[in-house]
Amino acid sequence: MDLKVGVIGTGAIGIEHIKRINEKVQGAFVTAVSDINIEQAKNLASEIDAVFFEKGEELIASSDVDIVVVTSWDPTHEKYVLEAIKHKKYVFCEKPLATDSAGCKRIVDAEIAAGKKLVQVGFMRRYDRGYIELKQAIETKTFGEPLLLHCAHRNPTADKNYLTPMAIINTGIHEIDALRWLLQEDYVSAQMILPKQTSYTHEKLHDPQILILETTSGIHIDLEIFVNCQFGYDIKCDVVCETGEIGLEDPAYTHMKAKGKNYTKISPDWQTRFVEAYDYEFELWIRSIQAGEFAGPTAWDGYVAAVTMDACGKARETGEKTNIQLEACPALYK
Repeated sequence: MDLKVGVIGTGAIGIEHIKRINEKVQGAFVTAVSDINIEQAKNLASEIDAVFFEKGEELIASSDVDIVVVTSWDPTHEKYVLEAIKHKKYVFCEKPLATDSAGCKRIVDAEIAAGKKLVQVGFMRRYDRGYIELKQAIETKTFGEPLLLHCAHRNPTADKNYLTPMAIINTGIHEIDALRWLLQEDYVSAQMILPKQTSYTHEKLHDPQILILETTSGIHIDLEIFVNCQFGYDIKCDVVCETGEIGLEDPAYTHMKAKGKNYTKISPDWQTRFVEAYDYEFELWIRSIQAGEFAGPTAWDGYVAAVTMDACGKARETGEKTNIQLEACPALYK
């Protein structure tokens, strides 16, 4: 039987996910939507033959909804996820799970009290073919032990609403989760470097920034976050091992030769670069719920990412290396 999906938040990514569920993923369809932009959400509900709910809590409680997708404004994520747990409904929440580690911990505690993993966090890098192949090479020790990772997260432009802390909170958070998943190690310290700025930034955004992370076994990671690089959406991850290096390629299916040049295109945005990963993410989420074998990024993963994010913010403010301390992982997530 197809699962009935309620979507809270019908902005850009919410609409993308609605189309994904209704047009690409088997086993589910959207039956309800909610958004603070009432008129726009009502029109969307009419277009897709769904019910509109003015309040997200009403949508979650509805018998027309089996599972919930939260793509609303970041500060609302925690309350909607907690509400879904209260109703014992599976919930997919786009990152961040909550705006700080304390909020994530409240979600973890609620899920433990419920006695069942119900929450999946939208860390879609885990579903990208490139990252999956990197993980396979690391786990099989194709080139021995990983020693260093050189990474970059570059966006072509960022508007004036994008502020310095968002380099970690909204951008680097993807690498924080994906690299921990790749290596299967937690982080022990974070350091932030603020190098010379690009002339394309603004007074409230230091751009670029460099994050340095160390894992429990001593692997060092450097991550360049540059959100006004001008030339495209460029994601890099080079894993230096004992006898070789493994690195991501920007997916491109054609190359061009013209005017004395041989070149390939760079993805223009995140939707283009990771569209297949988003599709695969939702396909496996729906399939896992139907099979009763939940296996995606958990509330605990969201909590660990938030603790790391908080440490990065402290490191940027103090200019010093900051230790990262986690509570023991609860049995539910082992």
